[in-house]
Amino acid sequence: MKVLITGANGQVGRALQLTAPAGAQVIPTGVADLDIRDAAAVSTYVRDLGPSMIINAAAYTAVDKAETDEPEALRVNRDAVANLSGAANAHGAGFVHISTDFVFDGTRSTPYPPDAAPAPISAYGRTKFAGEQAAGNDALIVRTSWVYAARGSNFVLTMLRLMAERDELRVIADQIGTPTLATSIAEAIWALAGQARTGLWHHTDSGTASWYDFAVAIQEEALSLGLLTREVPIIPIATSGYPTPARRPQYSVLDKSLTIAALGSTAPHWRVNLRKMLKEVLADG
Repeated sequence: MKVLITGANGQVGRALQLTAPAGAQVIPTGVADLDIRDAAAVSTYVRDLGPSMIINAAAYTAVDKAETDEPEALRVNRDAVANLSGAANAHGAGFVHISTDFVFDGTRSTPYPPDAAPAPISAYGRTKFAGEQAAGNDALIVRTSWVYAARGSNFVLTMLRLMAERDELRVIADQIGTPTLATSIAEAIWALAGQARTGLWHHTDSGTASWYDFAVAIQEEALSLGLLTREVPIIPIATSGYPTPARRPQYSVLDKSLTIAALGSTAPHWRVNLRKMLKEVLADG
């Protein structure tokens, strides 16, 4: 099975390569290899490569920048998805697309099922929802949230750096979601794709947390592993105390019950996977 992975240098793209099942011939591509915004280039690349599956892990993820750069975010998060989906359909390949909890407005107090009505409140969310629509009815679309990994740019690595540099941190305590290790979402994607699933699916690690809860856990686990040498106060604050250009959903926990039933297993609790990731950071030096 030949599998084309776009966004291969990102957190999920790297995790997909590391967790690929036996028998999968993975062809990783980044922006230097293929401009997925170019429909003709995508069509030619897919025709010549002849993959049996395309997994799109590429995205415009600069949430705040998207507020003033929405046209470019649309080119990556919607138009490029349409290009990839069209090429997949034209050349007989399956198509997998990764989406986000940001397609929801965050006004619920119970987890969002896959069939909940999207109502994005940011440019990033709007462009990702547009990408879901562009993926088409035959695609496998997997939404996830709060993704992090031992490499890249993410909340965990930022917190580790700030905890080493500063004497105090203030972290938002009224936005609730689920931290998810990139490896976890990658494994779920391979499993769902292996079952030839299509449509909308949700996958995150288990449990819920605020960003404040997440930060406290990061410090506790990092101290226990020796990644940090001192404890700093972490002060919970409201969203209003840390204004950003883009609005974030206040509650974006995803209902994973259908995925759990399909895969026959529950993802580890987010704190278990956080510890796993920090051990990897420690091993990397």
